[in-house]
Amino acid sequence: YYVAVYLPGHFFHLLNIQHPDLICHSLFLTGNNEMTDMLPHSPLQSLSGSLVLDCSSGTLYRALLNQSYLLQFLWNTHLDSEKMAALHCLLSCGRGLRFLEDQIIQWISENISACHSFDLIQEFIIASSYWSVYPETSNVDKLLPYSSVLTWNTEIPGITLMMEDIELPLMKVHSFKGYWEKLSSNLEYVKYAKPHLHYNNSVIRREWHDLISEEKTGKRKSMAYVRNILDNAIKVISNLEARNLEPRLTPLLQEEDNRQRLLMGLMVSELKGHLMRHLQGVEKKKIEQMVLDYISKLLDLICRILETSWRKHNLHSCVLPLNSRGSAAEFAVFHIMTRILEATNSLFLPLPPGFHTLHTILGVRCLPLHNFLHYIDNGVLLLTETAVTRLMKDLDSTERNEKLKFSIIVRLPPLIGQKICRLWDHPMSSNIISRNHVSRLLQNYKKQPRNAMVDKSSFSIEFLPLNYFIEILTDIESSSQALYTFEGHDNVDAEFVEEAALKHTTMLLGL
Repeated sequence: YYVAVYLPGHFFHLLNIQHPDLICHSLFLTGNNEMTDMLPHSPLQSLSGSLVLDCSSGTLYRALLNQSYLLQFLWNTHLDSEKMAALHCLLSCGRGLRFLEDQIIQWISENISACHSFDLIQEFIIASSYWSVYPETSNVDKLLPYSSVLTWNTEIPGITLMMEDIELPLMKVHSFKGYWEKLSSNLEYVKYAKPHLHYNNSVIRREWHDLISEEKTGKRKSMAYVRNILDNAIKVISNLEARNLEPRLTPLLQEEDNRQRLLMGLMVSELKGHLMRHLQGVEKKKIEQMVLDYISKLLDLICRILETSWRKHNLHSCVLPLNSRGSAAEFAVFHIMTRILEATNSLFLPLPPGFHTLHTILGVRCLPLHNFLHYIDNGVLLLTETAVTRLMKDLDSTERNEKLKFSIIVRLPPLIGQKICRLWDHPMSSNIISRNHVSRLLQNYKKQPRNAMVDKSSFSIEFLPLNYFIEILTDIESSSQALYTFEGHDNVDAEFVEEAALKHTTMLLGL
């Protein structure tokens, strides 16, 4: 789509010939870098089919990208600009080649902190996902992001970089078959297109947060809508599994993780709507499949980055025991997962279900307690029901583990916290269960005139404030207000509350 105009040591123009309103690139050369002298110092003319004509000698060249050389260049270069260029060249010339992507992933795992101008993981998953669907239809380059970097502000040795719109004259060409139809399509496209058409997943951020808030409170506005969103996620995961028949090394895609499934499903809906609005004349089924392929590719790349690190550090077991400390290899994998999380969070991209659970388990094994809780409070670690359930069941009753369990329970949303408390047989969990039970019983309680005398014979311990309170709870439970049952706790009643209160008081008094 570009005509290259090059004057050695002065400028290198890439002129977009698709339409005058599309961007052209001008590289103004300073002559301070030997890379600018690699091209011949004679006029060149670009022809169709990747052909280049040297006008002075009459030599015809075919321009090809050597993948082996590019990989070697990627491993050896120290400049961020060259890493970016080599990465995109590799992905564009080896579209969908799994072995090539594996080589790039290997390079990323070895150089995770080597780039300062851009995020390696972000750039790779965005660019590779883009190239995976690029051949499907024209104009996709205007609708899907191919880079996570909007502007490049870092100096490139030997080049002063400028990007600007350059108006090109419309050319009347009669011999190219289908030229006018294509030109007319481009004109209509530009006529109705918005200035910035690249899809940005942050548009679903508010909707996702609303759905999560509804999940925490247990009140859904539209169950049919949520089911449709979750069905979208099921389609993505099925599409992903169908394309990857090899067993995975890591325990991903094996649990529900509604948060990630909701994000995944919302992305399917929004991206499908985005493409259908702007890809005129493309079948709906083709767009739907393109969306599934795009999101599946994104998730698959994340899985493969993690699996490469898993394999590199020889972590063979998917079941990591919680009662032992993590190794240096596990900490390295934890670090990679944290970097993946940072990369996806800033772009608001979904993660494979099970990612947060594995991240939390590694965090328990690798981090001191205060650091672990700090990671939770700052959103680096996200507590899933699967992870917390395993923590409650597998951790023993040492002082550190009891502190950990209590610290986790108080950080859980109420609905999940109520379920998790059942798994921990401890006075503290009984206290939490009792508090929740009493809170629900007294939610709509209206004080009634009562006999000031309390029947002491019905209580095992004479403690008037507690006796009076338990009598009120017993009356409420025996009345119509007993509908306020504590979900999942059929054995929770006034007697349970009394016992929990006495145990808690005894513990506080050190008796």
